[in-house]
Amino acid sequence: MTHCGKKHICAVVACILIFASILICYWKDLQLPNTITRKIIPQATITSPAGQLCRGKIAQNAITPLKDNKTFIISPYFDDRESKVTRVIGIVHHEDVKQLYCWFCCQPNGKIYVSNAKIDVHSDRFGFPYGAADIVCLEPENCDPTHVSIHPFAHGNIDQLPRFEIKNRKPEPFSVDFTVCISAMFGNYNNVLQFIQSLEMYKILGAQKVVIYKNNCSHLMEKVLKFYIEEGTVEIIPWPINSHLKVSSRWHFFLDGTDIGYYGQITALNDCIYRNMQRSKFVVLNDADEIILPLKHPNWKTMMSSLQEQNPGTGIFLFENHIFPETVSTHMFNISSWNTVPGVNILQHVHREPDRKDVFNPRKMIVDPQKVIQTSVHSVLHAYGDSVNVPMDVALIYHCRKPLQRDLPRESLVRDTALWRYNSSLIMNVNKVLSQTILKLV
Repeated sequence: MTHCGKKHICAVVACILIFASILICYWKDLQLPNTITRKIIPQATITSPAGQLCRGKIAQNAITPLKDNKTFIISPYFDDRESKVTRVIGIVHHEDVKQLYCWFCCQPNGKIYVSNAKIDVHSDRFGFPYGAADIVCLEPENCDPTHVSIHPFAHGNIDQLPRFEIKNRKPEPFSVDFTVCISAMFGNYNNVLQFIQSLEMYKILGAQKVVIYKNNCSHLMEKVLKFYIEEGTVEIIPWPINSHLKVSSRWHFFLDGTDIGYYGQITALNDCIYRNMQRSKFVVLNDADEIILPLKHPNWKTMMSSLQEQNPGTGIFLFENHIFPETVSTHMFNISSWNTVPGVNILQHVHREPDRKDVFNPRKMIVDPQKVIQTSVHSVLHAYGDSVNVPMDVALIYHCRKPLQRDLPRESLVRDTALWRYNSSLIMNVNKVLSQTILKLV
């Protein structure tokens, strides 16, 4: 009797020691928020009806808040450029969000794997409390998960968590050469004529797809977008960021109580790069009033072929921005049928502001998306390979907008008619769009 009792006590002590070791390891995991780990949790053994092993409601919105309301998920992407990870593009409060976990459910057995996330808030927050973030998790070793849930805790009920589809899982041949990313269309946008002219210039120069993160625009602009969607050129990503955060229309924080700058532009640009990483050879990052205009080549394809040949291993090409003030115009190309369309006629604005001494001209980019890790607006923050500043005699950004140098007389501006090389094709294409959209309504 006594001998059996000792065996029983020894077994109990051994179990306690094992359990204590597990708790200590788990506690250590919680103390390392910036490292990536993976483990299987007890919920993995839960069974459920056939075909429903991986549960949770699939997220349908472009921006999904977590229950803490300080983490907002845009979309997860598979990324195996260094190791097998899921990279979730999101928005987080840079101080308050300390710990997140990726919950992977693996078919066909329905086992749940939980991976400790590395939260990498992008450095270009410009003083705002919220910023773009990469939430990066190691994937299970013997599983290629199709969906992931994000949760502040390693334990819980997966049924209550939204599930997000992991994009870019299967490598595919590029479907297009050039995709233009336009972030954050907002402010009841109604610059219809210039938008159509920009879109048609993008197409002339070689773009097959234009992705627009749309917050709001005018009713007339909606008609134009509908035309381009049906044509297959435009893809709209709904961007209701002001439903979740106090947004600023400025890029820098001004102690005005706002949460994030310029309608979350940086987050949208990063999402657009990953969204098109598997389907576009190049991604063009510029605003709707900007056109990267080649000066030595007829289009982007020949220009980029030449630039890549001259700069092997380079994946980031930066183009200098030049202002063509909308307040200075010419009588050329005053097309009467366009006068009823709201917006700027870029063909009438061919005078650019001169460079100013010691003033930096910002740049926009054409990038190889597979070489980008994180981007800001005017430069890439982290990438594989090199960046190059493209000389102004090769290309410049035609940026028709309100002047920056307001007091300059007309004679101090530089007359630059490079845009007119495309006037015949541009006029024909714009007239075609107007006849099927706006002028059709008159």
